[in-house]
Amino acid sequence: MNQLPETGYLRLWQILGSKKTNPPTPALIPIGKSSWWEGIKTGRFPKPIKLSPRITVWRVEDIRQLIINGIKGSNHGA
Repeated sequence: MNQLPETGYLRLWQILGSKKTNPPTPALIPIGKSSWWEGIKTGRFPKPIKLSPRITVWRVEDIRQLIINGIKGSNHGA
């Protein structure tokens, strides 16, 4: 978590990881996309911010807090 900036935004691939980047980006929260979106729908994960029709981001502060507090209602330790 030390590589996270103090403030700013993260894209989904930065949170869930990506094998397509070079080098591959490790997941901060090791779950699949459908589980992530379901967690947003149920309120387990922070709501996204739409910067444009094709760009969705999450506040770094929200993701950091999620990692520190753990994922509620899940067996995934982050």
